[in-house]
Amino acid sequence: MEAAFDELEPELRTQTAGQLRGRGADWRLERRQGVIAEELIAAAAGIGDARPGQSVVIVIGSSSHATHRVVGSVAVSLARHAPVPLGIVP
Repeated sequence: MEAAFDELEPELRTQTAGQLRGRGADWRLERRQGVIAEELIAAAAGIGDARPGQSVVIVIGSSSHATHRVVGSVAVSLARHAPVPLGIVP
């Protein structure tokens, strides 16, 4: 699994840079391991601490899996615990 991510990372970085070039977007690609919602919250908190006065927002896609509605999803966990604004895209 780790090798697959190692292969995908440069491609994701290149595609993202191409799509955001010239738009004035401040972005970075950061790989983490752990509970997804907790890692997103930690990343947002770190960015907020590093850039006081700037807005930090987490944007995530919603899940259409029925089991996630029962046991919870990353989006639900973030909605409950995120210390920054959260956008959930269907």
